[in-house]
Amino acid sequence: MDKQLSRYVLAGILGTIVMTLIMVMAPNLGMPEMAPWKLLAGAMGVPIVVGWIMHFVIGIIFALGYGYLFAPNVIITNIWLKGIAFGIVALILAQIGMQVMGMMLEMPPVNGSMPMRLVAMLIGHLVFGVVTVKTIGK
Repeated sequence: MDKQLSRYVLAGILGTIVMTLIMVMAPNLGMPEMAPWKLLAGAMGVPIVVGWIMHFVIGIIFALGYGYLFAPNVIITNIWLKGIAFGIVALILAQIGMQVMGMMLEMPPVNGSMPMRLVAMLIGHLVFGVVTVKTIGK
């Protein structure tokens, strides 16, 4: 695996780890539980470990998308702003993906009010974007 691809994969893993830590802590901060690994596993009727693997694979795919598509085409020089912009794009794409998945599969119910879930999702994806972009670097 070449160095660039390895860095993208590492960035996706690190971004997903930090985002996941925030998701795990979210209920203690007054936010609803955010557990995409449970949603993925529940929707597909697979063990939770498969949901966890898919959660990380999706994070890696997003990081690859950043490295190969987003970064070369978005002219934002400030790396923090680029991470925030990428986090917003990741959030939008994740929501589209969940809507499409919901049309194809029966999704388990989610907890919490929609405004609080949106805030939690925004925070998680912004952190994912910043960690991913900072890991990849310029």
